[in-house]
Amino acid sequence: MTNQELKPVVSVRLIIKNTDGKVLILQRPENSHGEGGWCLPGGKVDFGDTVEETVVKELKEETTLECTSARFLFYQDSLPSEESEMHIVNLYFECEAKGSIQLNEESAESAWIDEVGMDDYRFVFRNSEGLAQYWREK
Repeated sequence: MTNQELKPVVSVRLIIKNTDGKVLILQRPENSHGEGGWCLPGGKVDFGDTVEETVVKELKEETTLECTSARFLFYQDSLPSEESEMHIVNLYFECEAKGSIQLNEESAESAWIDEVGMDDYRFVFRNSEGLAQYWREK
């Protein structure tokens, strides 16, 4: 494929905080894209869906949490690299949610972290850069 045929993919990344101010992250299964790495909830915007619909849908699908509010924070370009051949435009949202976490097959585990705990996890999809920016601008 030529560069003219390739198109960026739009994705949402969701920052969900608990009452202690820690952020929810999810571990990808070993046999999936991301191979056991950690990331924020989220996913690709499907053709015909709005970004807002995708925020609500992805959070519900991945965690069963219900999004009660979402606020756009910033975007991040993830250009093709050794990690991924895709060009992804990540749209970061801070969301409030209610309910109990039940993971689907896209995640093996969940954790709540703060800025100090980030180094304990191997992040994928450049989500560590997005989280660092979130905490810098907070």
